[in-house]
Amino acid sequence: MFAVIKTGGRQYRVVPDDVLEVGKIEGEVGSIIQLNEVLVVGGDTPVLGLPTVAGASVAVEVLDHKRGPKVIAFKKRRRKNSRRKRGYRDEITVLRISEILTDGAKPTKGPRPKREKVVKEPVTEAAE
Repeated sequence: MFAVIKTGGRQYRVVPDDVLEVGKIEGEVGSIIQLNEVLVVGGDTPVLGLPTVAGASVAVEVLDHKRGPKVIAFKKRRRKNSRRKRGYRDEITVLRISEILTDGAKPTKGPRPKREKVVKEPVTEAAE
């Protein structure tokens, strides 16, 4: 099953367990939020929305908030001694799609537990 969602003025085709980067969305890291603007729900019988599918939503887990790559806009007018340099970095939210919900259902899956780091014990040499 797949869905086409709209967030931040862009559309994304998603399936469960996808990880994607979208424009900044409010939410705590590790929490589950619902995105309600679902344009298409696909599968055996695809459902198209007019403009959105009624009762459909996508449950996502917020993995991280970060900043995108640096973008520099440089303008120069030749022979006029005029230069303007302007830059910015987008705010990005990293999401994991947990499930695609239809008919007004609530999310059943919670956030995934974090993996614990495995610490290797140092190997000691045997004294002779």
